[in-house]
Amino acid sequence: MLFNSIEFLVFLPIVFCLYWFIFKKNNQVQNAFVVLASYFFYGWWDWRFLILIAITSFCSWYSGILIDKNICDGNKKIAKAINITNIILNLIILGFFKYYNFFIESFFDIFPSLRNDQLLVTVILPVGISFYTFQALSYSIDVYREKIKPTKNVIAFFAFVSFFPQLVAGPIERATNLLPQFLQKRKFDYATATDGCRQMLWGFFKKMVVADNCALFVDQVWNDIYSYNGSTLFIAAVLFSFQIYCDFSGYSDIAIGTAKLFGIQLKRNFNVPYFSRDIAEFWRRWHISLTTWFRDYIYIPLGGSRVGKWKVVRNTFVIFLVSGFWHGANWTFILWGAFHALLFLPLILMGKNRRYNNTVASGKLLPSAKEFFQIALTFILATIGWIIFRADSFEQICLYFKTMLNGSFFTVPQISINFVYIIILLIVEWITRERKFEFDIHIKNKAIRYIIYYAIGIACVLLSTQQENFIYFQF
Repeated sequence: MLFNSIEFLVFLPIVFCLYWFIFKKNNQVQNAFVVLASYFFYGWWDWRFLILIAITSFCSWYSGILIDKNICDGNKKIAKAINITNIILNLIILGFFKYYNFFIESFFDIFPSLRNDQLLVTVILPVGISFYTFQALSYSIDVYREKIKPTKNVIAFFAFVSFFPQLVAGPIERATNLLPQFLQKRKFDYATATDGCRQMLWGFFKKMVVADNCALFVDQVWNDIYSYNGSTLFIAAVLFSFQIYCDFSGYSDIAIGTAKLFGIQLKRNFNVPYFSRDIAEFWRRWHISLTTWFRDYIYIPLGGSRVGKWKVVRNTFVIFLVSGFWHGANWTFILWGAFHALLFLPLILMGKNRRYNNTVASGKLLPSAKEFFQIALTFILATIGWIIFRADSFEQICLYFKTMLNGSFFTVPQISINFVYIIILLIVEWITRERKFEFDIHIKNKAIRYIIYYAIGIACVLLSTQQENFIYFQF
């Protein structure tokens, strides 16, 4: 079920009313209702996918209990074996549905004489499988590391894995944050719910007004690269940067806002990444839940930054290549990851990868000239990366850059109305860049406040192009 659909607009108020008015007296019953509602939401695409999420949930839940029992009994090796078995089982499920044909095709490319097309099968990729798999895996790993105690409440655990707002595209939550919220009684808070509605409204604006309209221009250009001059290709690349940002962060805003309606606090997933001053800061602000997952479960176990410089470089390349591969079964994603690792390289060697941990131009109206240049350069580098990310093949990457970077790059481009929407987006996000979420604006004048809300709502309806899927559903 899509957030930007009529079905969701019917589904949400019904679930909200039942959640708070019918099932609120008993926490266990309320959690069971969350699971049923979430499975209905997820099964709307294909009910068969429910089998996979149920298997993932049960295996991780039961593994946590067995791991803790063996640790308490002093059987650390058995606990480790159970944890590894659960990890392998979940990764096999993820690998088959997401990467099976990729591995088979890659094998045939290396050994063409062994090609057998009968080994290729039609595999439907379950929506959001990478997200809920990582979320479930982090639980058993944290139990093994003794960071958390396992829960015997299977209903609360299933609610933690399947909670519908963030089920199919994150944020990727940790059990340390989300699971305790299902184990305790929740109370409706009007101010939190209001914040949630405001965050949802901004998420819909980013998705339906900015992302979907940018998609029309971007798809048109990418479908016929030869027909456009270099400057127009550059404009299309810039618009795709905003398309993917507004598409994904818009989903996160809607998810986080929806969760607030149910008394649940999800972690922030984006923090104005296009106002970053270098690529390291960009990655601390982009898809935060995935970045921190790779940091905690891959980068730090490899030694993190506590080892020598060259091992830090190795660890950085590992997490970026894995991140690229996580995004899809295509060598272009791996190249995209390698590109960002290379951008990190000089920052690591000079020890400057953590120099910007504060918000740009904090407490100031405008950035300095130096900060503006740094933001612009970081955005251009990220945009180059998005060209690699958007392409279907190495050949298309080469074609795009070759066509864009010829003499026609300096010609007049086709200007898109989307830049008007983008300017509005950037102004709002610049104003609220130091607050807990974008559009966290509290206007005392009630009339002005509701005029703004209704204007954004009307814009979402009138400027919506078509019902576009969210880009990150495919990951």
